[in-house]
Amino acid sequence: MPGGRLTQQERQQIALGLADGLAYAEIARRLDRPTSTVTREVMRNGGPTGYRADLAHRATERRAHRRKQAAPRGAEAAPQAHGRDAEAVREYEETFTTVLMASGTPKMMARVLACLCTSDSGSLTAAELVQRLQVSPASISKAIAFLEEQGLVRRERNERRRERYVVDDDVWYQSMMASVRGTTQVAEIARQGVGVLGHGTPAAARLENIARFLDFVSESLARAADQAREVLHTKPETAPGGAGHGL
Repeated sequence: MPGGRLTQQERQQIALGLADGLAYAEIARRLDRPTSTVTREVMRNGGPTGYRADLAHRATERRAHRRKQAAPRGAEAAPQAHGRDAEAVREYEETFTTVLMASGTPKMMARVLACLCTSDSGSLTAAELVQRLQVSPASISKAIAFLEEQGLVRRERNERRRERYVVDDDVWYQSMMASVRGTTQVAEIARQGVGVLGHGTPAAARLENIARFLDFVSESLARAADQAREVLHTKPETAPGGAGHGL
């Protein structure tokens, strides 16, 4: 399987595949590339309906140029904890961000959340986020405000009164339960429509079926989330010699 950056020809093949309605996995198979590479490429360059090969290629070149300018001359990448490959970590964070974006999270918010989730401490200051993501403090502030509103991060202050942003181990449970509440509300609204449109009518029957379906799904999700909640608090196993496993 080839590595390295996508070529302009490969981007043209991606564009053709999208135009033909092919799934990302099929496009990736034809290119002999990981599906995550194609997904990330499309999502950060206009999405499946707005992707243009030539624009994507120029945008990638501009990003690479900016990264070179941002790095001090002659400086090497900062060493990663636990002997991690810095480039592999960066690629993984981009993939994580892309998946979050595909689920509906705005780009900057997705970048911040992915950054927090992939830090060992699960918490970073605004200055650390600015440095890691190479964006403005205002962008970080806006992203944190959005993530707080969604219940995905919280703020805390250390002994020096420095504010840190934290992604809790329980965040995915809370996010799942918020989704359950939203689904339950839709089910209730659908059920209200039955009385408005008249029992026994086609429209009322449709809404009743929607309500029953969403009730079942929300109850199943809530039950599964409660049963699996403790998994989120499982501590990493310790390898011989005291080193923990992890990305």
